Amino acid sequence: MNESSFLKPSANASRFNNSYLLMRHGESEANVSGVIVSDPAIGCERFGLTEHGLQQISAAVNGFTGKPITQIVCSDFLRTMQTAQLVAEILHLPQPQQEIGLRERFFGNWEGMSADHYEKIWQRDEMGQEIDDRVEQPQAVLQRGVDVISKLETQYHDQVILLISHGDMLQILRTLVTGMLPHKHRSLTHHQTAEIKYLVSQDE
Repeated sequence: MNESSFLKPSANASRFNNSYLLMRHGESEANVSGVIVSDPAIGCERFGLTEHGLQQISAAVNGFTGKPITQIVCSDFLRTMQTAQLVAEILHLPQPQQEIGLRERFFGNWEGMSADHYEKIWQRDEMGQEIDDRVEQPQAVLQRGVDVISKLETQYHDQVILLISHGDMLQILRTLVTGMLPHKHRSLTHHQTAEIKYLVSQDE
């Protein structure tokens, strides 16, 4: 399923098979340290959740009043897996399904540097600029997310699926339902840690 077909389903598939919600991981050690952690070799093994992050997740899940979540799909980074495991425990759901397509946006040469550099990257996104610093482009991030949802659309039916991922992935994925170009993702309301938002409902 390409981007346009995801946004505008064909006449034979005018509705989504499932509903999709987005959740950002709870506060992580990387958030507190103010460091960029986007390399899977590091993020899958280190920089998990803080105690406050665990509390954020419990509060968000217990306070959620939308459609009952039936499936959890997450990035394989430590901070998202820990988030997904806690959500599954609270809701008494099966083991979360890991999808590498939901991983953090790769920030290339900025890896391990101060999180203050995010603003420089986002400003560049806004202007549609590409610089050779190995940062993953918004369109590539979007395609990863679309590919995951395409897979889930064939794997599940009539489910409410919670996608647990990272800030930039979720911001960029939300451009799908706004008609916004992916590089304009920072124009959307910031997705806070442990926040749950609807992406699309099955009946839309």
